[in-house]
Amino acid sequence: MTALLLSLGSAATFGAADFLGGLASRKAHAIPVALLSQVVGLVVLLGAMLVLPGRLSAAAFAWGLAAGLGGAGGLMLYFRALSIGAMGVTAPVASLVGAAIPVGVGLGLGERPEITAAAGIVLGVVATVLVSRPADADPTADPAAQRAGLIAAAAAGGLFGFFFVALDRAPDDSGLWPLVGARVAGMALLLGVLALRRPARPARDAVGFATVSGLLDMAANVLFLLATREGLLVLTSVVTGLYPVGVVVLAWLVLRERLGRVQLLGVGLALSGTALIAM
Repeated sequence: MTALLLSLGSAATFGAADFLGGLASRKAHAIPVALLSQVVGLVVLLGAMLVLPGRLSAAAFAWGLAAGLGGAGGLMLYFRALSIGAMGVTAPVASLVGAAIPVGVGLGLGERPEITAAAGIVLGVVATVLVSRPADADPTADPAAQRAGLIAAAAAGGLFGFFFVALDRAPDDSGLWPLVGARVAGMALLLGVLALRRPARPARDAVGFATVSGLLDMAANVLFLLATREGLLVLTSVVTGLYPVGVVVLAWLVLRERLGRVQLLGVGLALSGTALIAM
């Protein structure tokens, strides 16, 4: 139950962070937005380490560095996808791909959830697919831009899946040190890309959105890392992968993006799948 609650907290926090990051990316280039969120998250992480200390080791830091490269690369692609496509579509695509990779790795490593939990996993995957379907076609949308957004979202999901797997492989007694390694690698990658691209400085409102997104993103990372140490990667990755539900609902409430019957069914299946996993 502890792993489930931590995973649900991670999903809800990831959803809010991604929604705000998407808003920031619609007002500024995705690279400085991602970098700012990473810097803010590092400040939060250093404070959290005072409460959740751990043992620093080469393995912990190495797995963190690998995770950081995947996470930062995925974040750039993900914010780009959110900025050019409908949030209610691109977020679930990234989530579906991102959840499939750790589920496959977990099963390959011998993790075997109980029957009810396995049924919950299936419902969670189906829910993500249903939530990803738009309520209706937008006649003003550019088809090429929509396709580019979906491709970027799928690529981001693949990198996010690698991020989750790498964090799970870090030693259990390492505390939050893997996230420190991840943040160092991610910031280095983003700084390198920023130096090459030199995009314009983001506006003040974009800075505000990116700052809050970074705070929430790091909180979600901490919750996910703790969840993997309490439960199976197969379960925690699927529950955490339900974060598009939060993005879709926020896009519906704030941006008035249409929420159709199929998407509502997906939300209901997500709740049902979570209940089965809890059982």
